[in-house]
Amino acid sequence: MKKIAYFDCMAGASGDMILGALVDAGLPEQDLQQGLDALKLSGFKLISQLVYKNGFRATKVDIQVEDSLTERRLPDIETIIQESDLSDDIKHKSIAIFQRIGAVEAKIHGTTLQDVHLHELGGLDTIIDVVGTLVGLDILGVKRVLASPLPLSRGFTRGKHGAIPLPAPATLALLEGVPVLGSDLDIELVTPTGAALLTSLAESFGPIPSMTLVSTGYGAGTKDLPIPNIIRLLLGSQQSDANYIIETLVMLETNIDDLNPEFYDHIFARLFETGALDVWLSSIQMKKNRPGTLLVVLCKPKNEAALTSLLFNETTTLGIRKQIVERQSLSRTIETIETPYGPVRVKIAQINDSRKKFSPEYEDCRRIAQKKGIPVIDVYNAAIMAAQHLI
Repeated sequence: MKKIAYFDCMAGASGDMILGALVDAGLPEQDLQQGLDALKLSGFKLISQLVYKNGFRATKVDIQVEDSLTERRLPDIETIIQESDLSDDIKHKSIAIFQRIGAVEAKIHGTTLQDVHLHELGGLDTIIDVVGTLVGLDILGVKRVLASPLPLSRGFTRGKHGAIPLPAPATLALLEGVPVLGSDLDIELVTPTGAALLTSLAESFGPIPSMTLVSTGYGAGTKDLPIPNIIRLLLGSQQSDANYIIETLVMLETNIDDLNPEFYDHIFARLFETGALDVWLSSIQMKKNRPGTLLVVLCKPKNEAALTSLLFNETTTLGIRKQIVERQSLSRTIETIETPYGPVRVKIAQINDSRKKFSPEYEDCRRIAQKKGIPVIDVYNAAIMAAQHLI
């Protein structure tokens, strides 16, 4: 079974809220502290306590810091991580997260990645938030991370340079391409650290995925809000098979009854160019007994907005439906196989330890068939036979 973590960000996300949710869901605090000791840093202490937010019991994790440095340059943080005793995987992921933070801060302040000073984000508490989250997920054995869309509010917060509009510019930059929701609350809901962690770790943002629920954790924020200021963590398990790939995708669909059918070839090409994974048409019967066409597009969440815009611009539709779907597919490789007619690329998928599927690339088969003046099915079957004998 594969362990999965879903962060339900009902009141936003921050580094300490995520740590609190991990501890509340079953992460032993002493194991987390031991994992953080690998940083070989002094001057901080983890303190967790049970609190209540609007009647909900949650875990609040505070990081008590005795650190004279409230800001650091990115190379300084990278050095701390590289010289630690953390695993290579956690080192790599931690540095990648801070490089993303550094990149957006450098752009905001008009400087370089090497020279940018991470003010509030360069303190020891931020390093603990990032590394602690990675350590906690590793201890819990989490292999997949997903999250809900993130709520964003307006207003102002204070920083080194004075008033900062909410959402903070760094938060917005880190959330580009991620589904967000507006909130009427006049307070920071998603911090830059929370945004950096979730957008770096979560493979998609949508509804709760299918899983067998194992445990639930509630991580508390600092302030008291009209709503429970908590992030909810759902830990579950999914059937694990090295041959399967599980993805959370978006399915867009629309009914069309007034489009010139000649345009569909162009529309299909544009959809695939814009990131569609699959596109198909179905004949349907619409209102007033008009025959119509159901146009369906399957895509990754990051491409949803661009494909929706394209459908509105390239077709006559006035409305598009959206569904979040989970796709399970076979992992595959592509090999070039020599046949009596020439080389053909073949997709090879592993069903189980003793059985494979072979799918020759149609365009390769068609090109050879046209060149040699033979049926395309002969080339196709020859490619399958050659692949079965060689693989």
